[in-house]
Amino acid sequence: MAAHAAWKGYLKLSLVSVPVRAYSATNAAAAIRLNQLHEACHSRIKYQKTCPIHGEVAKEEIVLGYEYAKGQYVEIDPAEIKALRTTSEDAISVDAIVHADAIDPLHFTEKSYYLLPDGNVAQKPYALVQRCLADDDLQAVARVVLFGRDELVVVRPIDGLLTTTALKYEAEIRQTSMFSGELEPTPHLAAEEVSLTKTLLKSFLRREFSLAAYKDEYIEKLTSLIEAKVEGKKLVSPPPTEEPRVINLVDALKKSLARAGTRGGPAERTPAPRRTPGKVRKSKSAARARRQTG
Repeated sequence: MAAHAAWKGYLKLSLVSVPVRAYSATNAAAAIRLNQLHEACHSRIKYQKTCPIHGEVAKEEIVLGYEYAKGQYVEIDPAEIKALRTTSEDAISVDAIVHADAIDPLHFTEKSYYLLPDGNVAQKPYALVQRCLADDDLQAVARVVLFGRDELVVVRPIDGLLTTTALKYEAEIRQTSMFSGELEPTPHLAAEEVSLTKTLLKSFLRREFSLAAYKDEYIEKLTSLIEAKVEGKKLVSPPPTEEPRVINLVDALKKSLARAGTRGGPAERTPAPRRTPGKVRKSKSAARARRQTG
């Protein structure tokens, strides 16, 4: 496998320990990263860590601290933080098994990893755990230390593999009760409005759905813009068309239904051919343009 394992350890379920390797589920190459440059010379901007008293500071001179009062800090040693760990740094320790819909997606973070068996001895217990979770539509809630941080994670079966995703703790989630005072009393909903809205929603219903049908249109457009600039061209976009405002709700619902009926829902559109995100073609004309401007 070309990918580099981000973490190695064990998936622990009571007395069962399964050696696993974790690989990031995020494709970093899919993103296009723009750098900050000095406008005058196009040199890349560098960031230096400085002290207002002593100027630039070397990495080994930096310590951690917590501001307990304005301008007052207490220093925290990394060894002291490590001593607080309640979980082994090489184990994903299962705490509970829950049904797949037990965790609200609001708790999911962007930190997801594929777990693969590490070595021949791990193959059978890995397959057993994966199969049994998948058969009964279950997932595991576990604790692990990832990259120096205690994490609460969920372990799920996906396409014959196990994946793990870091979760937000309950204290990190804003409760809906915080916004109860922002809502006005529920307005009267006419029967026709309810019926039309349900019909509109059903027109978008897909029995079979896959996010693979969607692409990052922003990345596509940004890639085209970069390619055009590299080749010395100017990208021209058509002016946006503004839809006429529909004041009457029932009229708006009826027009929406008519539109949905003529062009189908978003998931039925044919996906456009994919180009490799984050990589820009370097054509001969682009090379010539660089030589001419350099």
